[in-house]
Amino acid sequence: MDIDLVVTNARVITMDAGRPFASAVAVRGGKIAAVGGAEVAALAGPATRVIDAGGRTLLPGFVESHLHLVLGGAELVQLQIGGVMGFEALKAAFLDYAAKNPDRALLMAQGAAYEILGEPVTRHDLDRVIADRPIAMMSPDHHTVWANTLALQQAGLLHGAQMPHGHEVVMAADGMAAGELREFEAFGPVLALGGEAHLQLGIATGGEPEPWPDAAMRAADKDKVAAGLAHCAAHGITTMVNMDGNRYTCALLAEMEAEGRLTARVRVPFHMKPHMEMAELDRASAMDAEFRGDWVRSGFVKMFMDGVVDSRTAFMLNDYPGVPGHRADPLFEPERFKAICAEIDRRGLQIAVHAIGDGAVRTTIDGYEAAARANGLHDMRHRIEHIELIDRADVPRLGALGITASVQPPHPPGVMDFPMSTMDVVFERARWRDAYLWKTLKDHGAPVAYASDWPVTDVSVMRGIQAAMTRVPYDGAGDERLDLMETLHAYTAGGAWAGHWDDITGTLRTGMAADMVLIDGDIEALPHDRIGATPIALTVAGGRITYAADGFA
Repeated sequence: MDIDLVVTNARVITMDAGRPFASAVAVRGGKIAAVGGAEVAALAGPATRVIDAGGRTLLPGFVESHLHLVLGGAELVQLQIGGVMGFEALKAAFLDYAAKNPDRALLMAQGAAYEILGEPVTRHDLDRVIADRPIAMMSPDHHTVWANTLALQQAGLLHGAQMPHGHEVVMAADGMAAGELREFEAFGPVLALGGEAHLQLGIATGGEPEPWPDAAMRAADKDKVAAGLAHCAAHGITTMVNMDGNRYTCALLAEMEAEGRLTARVRVPFHMKPHMEMAELDRASAMDAEFRGDWVRSGFVKMFMDGVVDSRTAFMLNDYPGVPGHRADPLFEPERFKAICAEIDRRGLQIAVHAIGDGAVRTTIDGYEAAARANGLHDMRHRIEHIELIDRADVPRLGALGITASVQPPHPPGVMDFPMSTMDVVFERARWRDAYLWKTLKDHGAPVAYASDWPVTDVSVMRGIQAAMTRVPYDGAGDERLDLMETLHAYTAGGAWAGHWDDITGTLRTGMAADMVLIDGDIEALPHDRIGATPIALTVAGGRITYAADGFA
């Protein structure tokens, strides 16, 4: 078979320890046929597409280790209010969006800062924006929604509602809903007004749509996924761990693969919720057995141990600043969580747990330790997502148990899009030295995978790399930056390993999938504060060009 594609005259960083650098890569049948120099360029035949990289950097395709593909794709058409502050600016943004979308059942905004109005947002505030149409806005972390009176009324929440532990319809002194909805099950009924509740089921309840969506609804859903895929491809992403979803998500992706529309490799979890019986894990095993291809895989279980710091639902070992006695609670009872972890591990499934507060992190580590005692320590690569605060005594436990630190360079306040003011509100200043410890965790043996958590933050890997490289230590804290090659590894080979994709992708070497990203510059020569503005020139997934900038089409 002839060579299909050759990229030559590149600064190739392979992430392969056996040959870390090269200048040319050849592709045949969706796989890498050769990596090297002039001898590889010479493999091009009459039908080969040859791309002269002009000295640009060629890397393994970026691995996004934690994002929300379907939700992000759906949100691309919603109102974006990140950076909007103050009532008048908020009202103007909503009125403009409402005028352009007269038929939308719900006017939904994304990226509303917790401090957008300088004080807690109420339904009355949003009624002053628009009262005669349902409107709502989501916080950047996607754990809080604020809704106006009409939205609450139509969602059946205006007079409150019974919620599972950790989910809350905040009530006002008058006995009516205040307008703030915390966590997925609380705001799910409002999101349902927009007709997309079935896409939230996995992360919200762990359930499946019933009845199963018909062909027309699936087609509309696949268009949302395709929009998300195209957005990610433009940022060099070829593989992703999707942190929401269910069997329906897998089925959509498998249909898209069959239709030739799937442009990235996607892994989808089963969501285990605190209310579920252990037998529900049979569904996780069934998903693993059904979806284990090169493009669509399951094989892992996602759980939430706590909420987020901004709403003070992250589980802490010590009181929140200015809130004596408040530490929040773990979403799983610790002893039951240990039993769940042992059973998931026994089934040969990976575990990923959202844990932000140091109490949640410790409880999660305890669960993984219990699984290791029950089943023996083996290569399951269990993960903790976020780890925004950790007690120093727990740091070496990750490396000892082989737990992956799945962390997000755009998340620390003051680094990219989140305001520095958050640090004073949610962390005691004496604990700043224990926040966002990427380098410390790696130095103690924990594998590290980087991600964005899109749409919580911008999916741009280049902006993420800049954030990782330019982060300034907090007062009293050490420098927690990894160096450039370690950072690139965390976005490529490290992410592939953490997601059990390393048999297919993450390195540029013969026989691996032809997943590549060409950066429009020499990343080793770029000043760190300019990396985020450097565009992607070309994205290749499985040998197919999924994104090309002008001049490379």
